[in-house]
Amino acid sequence: MMDWIASPARIAGAAGLVAGYALLCSGVAARLWRQRRAERQEQLALQAGSQQGAPVLVAYASQTGRAEALAHETARVLHAGGCAVQLRPVQALRLADLQACTQSLWLLSTTGEGDAPDDALPFVRQVLEQAQPLPGHSAQVLALGDSEYAAFCAFGLRVQQWLQQQGAKADVLCMDNGDEASLMAWQGQTAELLQTLTGQAGEGWRQPEPAQPWVLRRRQLLNPGSQGSPVYLLDWQPQSGALPLWESGDLVSLAVPADPQRSRDYSIASVPEDGQLQLLVRQSTRADGTPGLASGWLCEGMAVGDMLPMRLRAHSGFRLGDNAERPLLLIGNGTGLAGLCSHIRARVAKGRADQWLVFGERHPDQDALLDAQLQQWLAAGQLERLDRAWSRDATDPCYVQQLLERQAQRLQGWVARGAAIYVCGSQQGMAQGVDAVLRQVLGAPAVDALALAGRYRRDVY
Repeated sequence: MMDWIASPARIAGAAGLVAGYALLCSGVAARLWRQRRAERQEQLALQAGSQQGAPVLVAYASQTGRAEALAHETARVLHAGGCAVQLRPVQALRLADLQACTQSLWLLSTTGEGDAPDDALPFVRQVLEQAQPLPGHSAQVLALGDSEYAAFCAFGLRVQQWLQQQGAKADVLCMDNGDEASLMAWQGQTAELLQTLTGQAGEGWRQPEPAQPWVLRRRQLLNPGSQGSPVYLLDWQPQSGALPLWESGDLVSLAVPADPQRSRDYSIASVPEDGQLQLLVRQSTRADGTPGLASGWLCEGMAVGDMLPMRLRAHSGFRLGDNAERPLLLIGNGTGLAGLCSHIRARVAKGRADQWLVFGERHPDQDALLDAQLQQWLAAGQLERLDRAWSRDATDPCYVQQLLERQAQRLQGWVARGAAIYVCGSQQGMAQGVDAVLRQVLGAPAVDALALAGRYRRDVY
């Protein structure tokens, strides 16, 4: 009988653990609030500057946050040097904004197969498809892309071409995966513009936070026996100091020893309240059969206990933001589960359970990634619904988009409840198929409206 009765010592110990976890969560929340307040104050100071004259428009379109961060720093340098500045995401940009200025700077990412970032959809349809003469306008475009893709910097080049067609003078600089030479060239162009407009040399650019050394504490194979590539769960701790802050949906950038000049971004699967940073990494294989440089190092090359510098990156386009109080429909496949799990963890920590996960992998016997955690959330009522699609299941092979189509009525109901939709995983196949089903079930205008309202967000690759 004693096995069923908790002793006072055990009760006190459990209460201490709960209290300690509550203090940890409240401390993390307080630090995040102070960080966000500082960011808001800096942004308000930028927008409310006292400089006179026609403003310089700094416009950006960002998929993972890199172009947004560069745009903010570009605007800050101009503002500090005495320029009037208007900083705008392109989805908030109208033709009247362009007409009101004679100088603009554009920082534009390309995603997928030459597409504009998801948030840029209103700009593409409402601005780029219109003609608006811009005589005397001068523009500089920083196009961010990855030369491994055929449509390298396609969206930035498209905007440059549109500006030229309107009669503006528009130059473009293509940046390959954040290369240092292109960044320095852009900084030089910004300094020249500032000198021309104000006669001031301006202050230097703030250097990004240095990469922090992280130690790999554990590496766990999640799909033993799978016919697909191995997927590992990697647990990291800072080499020294406290765990830094990030939000669900954020990324880490890292470069491996075999390719130190090229950084890769990975979705974070955990939140600071978990006390560790977790990544889901699939070991990729090149066309010649050799392992990918980054995934090969993370999955097999480095040993547990080894150190790797990593840099946290805010991913504002995939954070919860204004959707934190909404029901969430989370859709993904493969290692895209990382970004979705981070949102579930963040919401569970705040006592929310109105989240529905639709996830796809190969086979239920070998590829049920993080199944124990998902089942725990489901059993505890912290995950309202879990649906999984198995593409190699012998009895009912199914892809994520097909499963979502089967759930059309429920999908409509969740959107009617005010749900936001987050998609994380592969662009080809999954994300494209999901978008097609959403437009089929909800209607294209409704999906566009969700995107415009920030209720349809994607982190796809």
